[in-house]
Amino acid sequence: MKIILASNNKNKIREVKEILDDINVDILSMKEVGIDIDIEENGSTFEENALIKAREVMKLTKCITMADDSGLEIDYLHKEPGVYSARFMGHDTPYDIKNKALIDRLQGVEGKDRGARFVAAIAVVFPDGKEIVTRGTMEGTIAYKPCGTNGFGYDPILFLPEYNKCSAELSSDEKNKISHRGKALRAMKSRLLMIEEK
Repeated sequence: MKIILASNNKNKIREVKEILDDINVDILSMKEVGIDIDIEENGSTFEENALIKAREVMKLTKCITMADDSGLEIDYLHKEPGVYSARFMGHDTPYDIKNKALIDRLQGVEGKDRGARFVAAIAVVFPDGKEIVTRGTMEGTIAYKPCGTNGFGYDPILFLPEYNKCSAELSSDEKNKISHRGKALRAMKSRLLMIEEK
């Protein structure tokens, strides 16, 4: 099975390939199939945005296409930055500035009120019109200061109490087992295997 991944984000591509490496799937990035388009993600949920991306790329390739949309929800900030996580404070703003800004907005907020999670929605769209969407979350709290260098994006500020570490302090293997994208991808893997068996 060949699947086009509607992304050129090297970190995401690596994560997807690592998690799906034990099933017979060839994952190709947009760059590898010669597609360079900017897709407007104007959905109001992670699921809608993932479907928008997957549908657009599938129309161009006529191949099975996978896309994800993911982000950080902070309870105290009414689930911000949410679906705007990548665009929060502008696409080109470095994440260390975004992370500091979010920590600053939680000044004086304690305990459970700092609750937050990473959310990922994975969509797979087939040329025959079939669509599958799965979701995964990784619950935590917002750290008081960034920690760790293993992740990307908001990883340094999501503290995971059961590990006593920030997401960016986990190894790739640890993170893939518990991450929002890992959970959504494993759920998707089960669905794809069911289709293959048919």
